[in-house]
Amino acid sequence: MVAPAHEVLAVQYPGRQDRRHERCLESVPQLAEHVAAELVPWLDRPLYLFGHSMGASVAFEVARLLEARGTGPAALFVSGRRAPSQVRNETVHLLDDAGVLAEMRRLDGSDARVLDDEEMLRAILPALRADYKAAETYRGEDGAIVSAPIHAHIGLHDPKVTLAEVRAWRDHTTGDFELTTYDGGHFYLGEHAARLVASMEAVMSS
Repeated sequence: MVAPAHEVLAVQYPGRQDRRHERCLESVPQLAEHVAAELVPWLDRPLYLFGHSMGASVAFEVARLLEARGTGPAALFVSGRRAPSQVRNETVHLLDDAGVLAEMRRLDGSDARVLDDEEMLRAILPALRADYKAAETYRGEDGAIVSAPIHAHIGLHDPKVTLAEVRAWRDHTTGDFELTTYDGGHFYLGEHAARLVASMEAVMSS
């Protein structure tokens, strides 16, 4: 879906799929350190970071780390996530397994067949819980800012974030800020992938 001129790198966190035997990381700063280290071989070319939900917070912290080292990204795309300065008291990671699964069903973010498969659930629940803990305990540093332009994307019916919380990303960049909305929920990406990619392509090709 992305033009051949752009090489796409997908981040695989510890504790998932081919890294399932590794310990899950439970904090955004830890994840950001690992991602930033893995990106070193690609820092000799323009780099664009995209993150959805917790991944947006990780991408922001990666951008901060890279900028501190003099090799910041050309732009940052954040999706379905409140700005670092916007704090919520969320405790899904403290719920029992049934509570975590109920939250996943509420967000409509997983295949129902997966949520009904006991063996599959045993495999994914540790990573799910780690993600919720990282997302819910993350607190951006006061005044945390990047120079990279920030392009924010949100589903208008997302129960996890408000427009005001997304607009607050404007305060975390000295560069340009752009907000794009979609008719959808937390996982609007499934229905609007083509439009999202086209928006990103326009930025990367400008």
